[in-house]
Amino acid sequence: MMAVTKEKPEPGFTYKKKQLSTLLEDNEVLIKVLSASFCGTDYHIYTWDSWSQHRIKLPLTVGHELCGEIIKIGKKVSRVQIGDVVSAETHIICNECEFCLRNEGHICKNTKIIGVDTDGCFAEYVKIPEANCFVNDKNQDLLLLSIQEPLGNAVHTMMHFPLKDKTVAVLGCGPIGLMGVDIAQAVGAKQIIAIEVNEYRRNLAKKLGATDIINPITQDVYQEIMRITDNAGVDVIGEFSGNKIAIEQAFKYLKPGGGISMLGIPSEPIELDFANDVVFKGVHIYGVVGRRIYETWDQMKALIASKKLHLDQLVTHRFPLSSIKEAADLMGSRNCGKIILIP
Repeated sequence: MMAVTKEKPEPGFTYKKKQLSTLLEDNEVLIKVLSASFCGTDYHIYTWDSWSQHRIKLPLTVGHELCGEIIKIGKKVSRVQIGDVVSAETHIICNECEFCLRNEGHICKNTKIIGVDTDGCFAEYVKIPEANCFVNDKNQDLLLLSIQEPLGNAVHTMMHFPLKDKTVAVLGCGPIGLMGVDIAQAVGAKQIIAIEVNEYRRNLAKKLGATDIINPITQDVYQEIMRITDNAGVDVIGEFSGNKIAIEQAFKYLKPGGGISMLGIPSEPIELDFANDVVFKGVHIYGVVGRRIYETWDQMKALIASKKLHLDQLVTHRFPLSSIKEAADLMGSRNCGKIILIP
C-alpha cells in the first residue's frame, strides 16, 4: 500500500510503498481509508519539533483522523462488521485504570494515540482496535466524516456549558476553534465573538456564524468585548488558542458565574488574579482532553444529523495523499480551515 511515513529525525514526511500485514489480532479490524484529515499534531510531527522529538518513535505511519470502510475483522470482533463505514476514536485506552472504570476513559492514564504511538491512517489501509470504531451513517458525505475526531474535541469543549441564548467567545479560530464557532451557532448561542489573528480564518469564522470578529493584533480584546456586550462580558468561553495573553485576558471579561472550557495548550505558565477573577467571580473552569468516549461522539452524531453544522465549509481544501508536502505547506501558512487527504 502507499502511505505517508516519518522515517528520519528531521522535518518532512515520506510518501512510499509500505507492506501492511492483513493478519489481525482477535479484537482488530482492517479499514480501507476513504479520507483522512490533517491535524495540528501531524504538523508537529512534520516539522519535527521538540514535542515530536521526545514522543515519536521512528519509523511511523502518521495520521489519526479518518473515515473508512471495514474490510476484515478479527475473530472476537462483535460490535462492528465488514462493510461498516467508521471513524476512529484515536485514543486507545486501557479499560483497567481508575478513570476508565468510572467511565472517564478520555483521561485514561495509559492512553496510546493512533498515528502517534501506533501506525496511523495516512495510508490506503489501517488496522485499529474494534473498540476505537465509531459507526457512521452512510447517508452522510463520507469524505467529510474524517474530521469527526477534531470535531469531537470542539463538541467536548463547547458543549460542556449550556450555550443556547448565551454570549459566547471563541479564542483562536484554527480548525478546531472554527468548529467551535459552528457548534455555537448550531445550538443557538445568542452572540458569538470570534477572536483570531489570521485574516483568512477571521473571514471563515464570520461565514460559519460568528456575530462579531476581533483581531487581537490591532484591537484591544477586553475593550472590544465590553463594548460589544454593553459591559456585561461573556457567559461562556471556548479557549482554543493556548496563548498566554489571550487566556489571562479571558478571565477579565468572563461574567461572574460564567464558564471557560480550555482545550488550547499553553507553552508557558499562566498568571491569574485568582482571588478577583476566579474565586470572587465564582467562575467554572473545565479542562478538555480528547472526547468523552462515546458520549461526545453521540452528541456529535446528533449535531451532524441535524444538518445545522457546515462541514463542507469547515473543510476548505482536499489533496491526494501523494501531495502531502503541499498540504503541509498550506497547513503551515494557516490560510486554511480543515484539510483532508484522499488515498
